[in-house]
Amino acid sequence: MGVTVIKIHFVDIILILLDFFAMLVPLLLMIAIATLFERKIMAAMQRRKGPNVVGVFGILQPIADGVKLLTKEFVVLTNSRKLLFIFSPGITFFLALLMWVIIPVPSNTPVSGLFDIDLGLLFLLALSTLNVYGIIMSGWASNSFYAFLGALRASAQMISYEVVFALCLLPVVLITQSFNLREIVMFQINNGCWNIFIVSPAALLFFIAMLAETNRTPFDLPEAEGELVAGFNVEYSAIFFALFFLAEYSNMLLMSTLFTLLFLGGWGIMGFVSPLIFSIKVCFIFFCFVWVRATLPRYRYDQLIRVGWRVILPITMGYFLFVSGTIFAVSKIF
Repeated sequence: MGVTVIKIHFVDIILILLDFFAMLVPLLLMIAIATLFERKIMAAMQRRKGPNVVGVFGILQPIADGVKLLTKEFVVLTNSRKLLFIFSPGITFFLALLMWVIIPVPSNTPVSGLFDIDLGLLFLLALSTLNVYGIIMSGWASNSFYAFLGALRASAQMISYEVVFALCLLPVVLITQSFNLREIVMFQINNGCWNIFIVSPAALLFFIAMLAETNRTPFDLPEAEGELVAGFNVEYSAIFFALFFLAEYSNMLLMSTLFTLLFLGGWGIMGFVSPLIFSIKVCFIFFCFVWVRATLPRYRYDQLIRVGWRVILPITMGYFLFVSGTIFAVSKIF
């Protein structure tokens, strides 16, 4: 029996690293813009001005915040598990970045996704499940009751809504017959109909699961300021806190992008294909994140778990069985 040897040249490794950094720089810029975008929208909804001092219309506020966090003193607690305490933010940020490598981009652009994986959705689900480990390790390593309680909340919440998150993807997979994100987008463009019109309940449930997966209002229990001071990252400051902050907004942008690819036809609309169309759709979903934050109050923790297991999960499973049964019946008839 022969053994297959895969040769990886040094040049290939350099090219992959260059592609990764070419993705990283625009992503960090997008995160900076997203923070300003959120603060401006929140200010408008609450009838106040928001950032307006640093730069014209406050446009340099994200840069000022970044410089402040980078220049602050690192504080490592004496009684913390120092190795895990230091590495946990980096692990969380790295996993958040790693999920972007399979995101496709429009075919008419000079760049493409790093990896075009046939089982891209499964890869994404696996990495999103790993996200909780960085939060758990940071809460446990801090040796603080508030941080540890926030980490326990995060683990229970993410496990509860991870099932809903995965089940909402299955109707799309059944309709498009693919786990590849680019093929799912091309299916919608070629048929001239977005998946949100075909499986609307799945899109709504997926959006709810997105809010829970990213720990956003009304599901931001792991970092509830009124109860846990700041939750799992209460003991972090300076660059350590910045990495958690960047990971959170990276996940928000990723989920907005994923919703656009799965349900809104990606970079196509009415026969037109453009990166600008794709950007507008992603910005609209991100706006919905902020809209929900400015509108809805936070759930109690027992309500969060009860709604997840007793309401949303049964509805999601029932809808998945309905879609799969309908597709099977139609295939038998026609």
